[in-house]
Amino acid sequence: MGYFRNLFFVIVIFCSALSFAQTDAAAEQPSLDGGTINSQFDYLYQKSGNYRADGKRYEVVRTLNLDKLRQNVIDTINVANKKATQLQGVISTQESTIASLNEKLSETTTNLASVTDEKDSMSLLGAQVSKATYNVILWTVILGLLLLLFLFIFKFRQSNVLTQEAKSNLADLESEYEDHRRRALEREQRISRQLQDEINKYRKSK
Repeated sequence: MGYFRNLFFVIVIFCSALSFAQTDAAAEQPSLDGGTINSQFDYLYQKSGNYRADGKRYEVVRTLNLDKLRQNVIDTINVANKKATQLQGVISTQESTIASLNEKLSETTTNLASVTDEKDSMSLLGAQVSKATYNVILWTVILGLLLLLFLFIFKFRQSNVLTQEAKSNLADLESEYEDHRRRALEREQRISRQLQDEINKYRKSK
């Protein structure tokens, strides 16, 4: 692929070099000192003589003009090769730049994927878990705590009811105890009075 691309650039440069001397080919005058290679060939044909021998047409070209044309072609090819070399350097630089950009793009893509994974995950006890798993664990914990809270409230209310009942029973028991103690005290006092009366009667009887 690179070979064909380089060949394409060489052909473009060569063609550009051929038509570089004059912008208007129709208006240029054929000469070996300037113009395109095509116009120089036209000039050579114009300046050459011809003759026929054995039924064939021959062109007679001056050696000086032929050498001049050959040198012009060589110079044109050298210029084209120089520009092709320069373009090859530019292509190499661009390929290096593209490779560097591709490497940075790959690194950026990797970093983006890592950031996306971190964005889609949460840290739980030092471990990375997905957001879905994290949400499931979080809501499970919340529901468990709510269940424990409801159970605690239920137990508290039940315990409070039992406490109130115990307090009520204790109050009733204390009231019964006070009544029993009061009756026992009254009975004891009555018995004491009766005993004292009997003692007094006994003393009087003497």
